Amino acid sequence: MKGFNILFVFLFGVFSCLAQQEAKNGSAEFYGDEFKITSLSSKDDVMKQFASMPVSDSLNLQFKTKVKEVCKVKGCWMIVELPQGEQAMVRFKDYGFFMPADILEKEVVLNGLAFVEEMSIDDQKHYAKDGGKTKDEIAKITAPRRTYSFEASGVLVPN
Repeated sequence: MKGFNILFVFLFGVFSCLAQQEAKNGSAEFYGDEFKITSLSSKDDVMKQFASMPVSDSLNLQFKTKVKEVCKVKGCWMIVELPQGEQAMVRFKDYGFFMPADILEKEVVLNGLAFVEEMSIDDQKHYAKDGGKTKDEIAKITAPRRTYSFEASGVLVPN
């Protein structure tokens, strides 16, 4: 019986290692909650929804976009591309996960809540500082701004 238990533990360890290796070699990596792509919205559709959305409303959706900036401090937010030169600020549900800094210009699939908010001057300055902006750039922030935001429950990064 003791030999069987040792064999069982050994085999469990081997299969665990193989499963982890297979996940690393896969074609994508999840951050946060894993999700199935069910209804992928285009960036143009997302932009239309953002433009018509009141400040206090939100919409659950999935969309594919390009990462333009990631928090340099610990990856606690990122900025993604929208059409017409617009961008959306992405934060992560309950700060439950963070993004690596090496995903700039990569396509990602976001899953979560899209919403519009009025970002305060202090919040804008905080994010500008985390993003590595200069003191002069931060000093130019003098008014609240309507921003497109997204709270991601999960992010899929294709390798």
